[in-house]
Amino acid sequence: MIFIANAPSTGELVMIGKTSQTIHRNLFLPMQDPALFGEIAHHIHYTPGAPTARILGRVVHVIGANDAKSEPKIRGMTVCGAYVDEVTLVPQIFFEQLLGRMSVKGAQLFCTTNPDNPAHWFMRDWLSQVGKKPIRRFSFTIDDNPFLDPEYVRDIKAMHEGLFYRRFILGEWVAAEGAIYDAWDRERHIVTTLPKAGIHRWISLGVDYGTKNPFHAVLLGLGADRKLYAAADWRYDSRQFKKQLTDAEYSQRMRNWLADVPGIGPVRPQFVTVDPSAASFSTQLRRDKLTPTAAKNDVMDGIRTVSSLLAANKLLVHASCKDLITEIGGYSWDDKAALRGEERPIKVADHGVDALRYAIFTTRALWQRQLALAA
Repeated sequence: MIFIANAPSTGELVMIGKTSQTIHRNLFLPMQDPALFGEIAHHIHYTPGAPTARILGRVVHVIGANDAKSEPKIRGMTVCGAYVDEVTLVPQIFFEQLLGRMSVKGAQLFCTTNPDNPAHWFMRDWLSQVGKKPIRRFSFTIDDNPFLDPEYVRDIKAMHEGLFYRRFILGEWVAAEGAIYDAWDRERHIVTTLPKAGIHRWISLGVDYGTKNPFHAVLLGLGADRKLYAAADWRYDSRQFKKQLTDAEYSQRMRNWLADVPGIGPVRPQFVTVDPSAASFSTQLRRDKLTPTAAKNDVMDGIRTVSSLLAANKLLVHASCKDLITEIGGYSWDDKAALRGEERPIKVADHGVDALRYAIFTTRALWQRQLALAA
């Protein structure tokens, strides 16, 4: 804000994030809150989705940089000031183009980010170069924010373990290695019965589609005790049965299973969240009057959500889900990818955990408030 008030009169001001929606949520909503910014909040004007904002009388361009194709958005601009939200989510080619656009004397670039892999290009080329390049680095943890309620801080800390605790609570740049769900405890997370008061709501059926690979569907329910339950699953492995099924056959067998889930009875889940790459299967489900929803396949965000639920003991798995249970315990990071600065799971025995992630992450708006009420 101080920079905008005194920014060079020539050149453009830009605010950049993964999408314009995240910029609005992460930046403009708090900036327009008088409780946080006082009188200055009344001098910040932005309509969600608009290409520009007006801050302290200056026009500011709002630009989403979701992938490498975003780079042309700033090509040819002359920039005097830029703010990049969550810079580690911005493509490197976009960032380099932005630097090349900042030719105005006195131009400044401000970036924020949560820690990532220590081999990430932003750490390698910039944060680790303090003293060698004209940059300043400031580090803060959740405990440094005086506006956060102490109870909220305590709850957030309790929801993270392992990799995500070190990154998002301690602020460390550490590599993803070893078990992904390191909070997983068979004695704590596996149940032999569902809550006595029952399942309040059958939220979703997560489906990881496979023809040569296993097809796995996981049924997710919200218990009356305000916990999530992977209550049952259905799996078909064509290699084991030596027979591949068609989309119509998968649909029929899955619907037959839902009509009488063992130990539960008939279930009609609110959502059927399907692997987004399984377009033909989704088409078949529509023909069969079972409306599918394309699963949100943000892998890291989905893994973090499941990990937080396990750490907070808010996600339990029924003992009948034997293949899913086996996969959760063996789900691991790809060490070779980590050396390249990439973060991804090993693509082996991951069909059940993917289905679980689809079911949970795609429907989080349905269950987040319910779980929070139980805290």
